[in-house]
Amino acid sequence: MADDNLIRFGWEEWVALPDLGLPALRAKVDTGARTSALHAWDIETFGPVSKPRVRFTVHPIPGREDVVIPCSAVILDRRTVTSSNGESESRYVIASTLRVADHSWRIELTLTNRATMASRMLLGREALKDHITIVATDRFCQPELSYDVYHSTHVRKLAPNRALRIAVLSREDNYSTRRLVEEGEARGHSVEVVDTTRCYMAINALSPEVHYDGKRLPRYDAVIPRIGASITPYGAAVVRQFETIGTFCIN
Repeated sequence: MADDNLIRFGWEEWVALPDLGLPALRAKVDTGARTSALHAWDIETFGPVSKPRVRFTVHPIPGREDVVIPCSAVILDRRTVTSSNGESESRYVIASTLRVADHSWRIELTLTNRATMASRMLLGREALKDHITIVATDRFCQPELSYDVYHSTHVRKLAPNRALRIAVLSREDNYSTRRLVEEGEARGHSVEVVDTTRCYMAINALSPEVHYDGKRLPRYDAVIPRIGASITPYGAAVVRQFETIGTFCIN
């Protein structure tokens, strides 16, 4: 391949992960690392065992914990990764399109907490194709991107349809409840039916919770109440508890 066709990378570059709704990231290029890594927070698995997914949040701007981008992806694998300091960590592996200037290709990423790192992403050698040449003494050889995009409405248009974890509050396994589950799953969401009468509330001003059969329920994005007339007061209390946690409830 002629040198004119090679993409020049310095030791740090601006990249984008459009599949995850991340239009601007500073990535450290590390040929000593085999797998790429993305800073992720609040990592949680969901969905069917046959096709598990993971959802997580990303703070794309170092030092700005108030800028939060929610993401979700299909889990490809779970691997033990040893960092440069010798510590091993089991991480989920996902795939995403990497875009640099006018070029894009698929890469694999592990999810880990890089809050203490200046770069929110690490580009390992598996993501560096043959058409890339590394100039170790340079940085930002590719066009500069701006974090300002995260403060505009434009970033909302870039964000993909994130898979949601939804609970249906119902004591009945009837046709309408099953249809809600089927339609939600057909759109790529995870929908679980929760028996309202088996829920109880942990009242705590700092960390309110809803428990189910003795265990804390996971964090749902939305709750669809289908509460029978005989348990309306208790069902409404459960819904209010979900709202206190911050879950969107269809009223």
